[in-house]
Amino acid sequence: MRIAVAGGTGMIGAIIVDQLRARGHEPVVLARASGVDLLTGDGLEELLDGVEAVVDVTSTATISAKEATDFFTTTTGHLLRAGYAAGVRHHVLLSIVGVDDIPFGYYVGKLAQEELVKDGKVPWTIVRATQFHEFAAQMIERSSYGPFVVVPQMRSAPIAAEEVAAVLTGIAIGVPQGVAAEVRGPREESVPEMTKQLLRKRGSRQRVIKARLLGKTGKKMRSGGLVPADPGTVGTQTYDEWLAGQ
Repeated sequence: MRIAVAGGTGMIGAIIVDQLRARGHEPVVLARASGVDLLTGDGLEELLDGVEAVVDVTSTATISAKEATDFFTTTTGHLLRAGYAAGVRHHVLLSIVGVDDIPFGYYVGKLAQEELVKDGKVPWTIVRATQFHEFAAQMIERSSYGPFVVVPQMRSAPIAAEEVAAVLTGIAIGVPQGVAAEVRGPREESVPEMTKQLLRKRGSRQRVIKARLLGKTGKKMRSGGLVPADPGTVGTQTYDEWLAGQ
């Protein structure tokens, strides 16, 4: 099968590309590096020629609800319109556990993206997953302030990116499922503690400052709103095992 991966040069996108190729399929990378601008739609028509499925794992570094919504609805709108015109038979979207219940800015954008896919003309599957093990590294990268790293008080069941990629790859080569069962890692973890452990592993002296978010968002994040109660797939690699390999 010829399968396009939107965001195919990113962390999980690159893994999906490798997994598709290893299974004998032809991955098509939809990214600026391959001449595609998802924000304008430029280059999509040519690369989607002959594509049977699209896997969308695009992301943006913002916590603004407006910016996230603008990004996801614009890029997904272009993917769906171009995909329908090209005869794409399956649109697979990676989303996040809890986006329909936690009014966090980035999640607002992901929920709008989900609704666009559901309302589109291309048959679809939406897969919600928990945070990747690399989430702690993202906290350090985005929330460091000198000697401190500010991390929200939140719980997650982090999962290996390779395991999520395997789920998405398997779904992409199959038939559309609608809303698929959620995906999570094997153990529930405190995100501030995950961040502390990674800092120690790196030999960093930065301190983690736990931020208590207010309102429904903070309450849900602290009480396990990011952890699915009844997942369809539970990964096998724990955060400790991932950390040992870093």
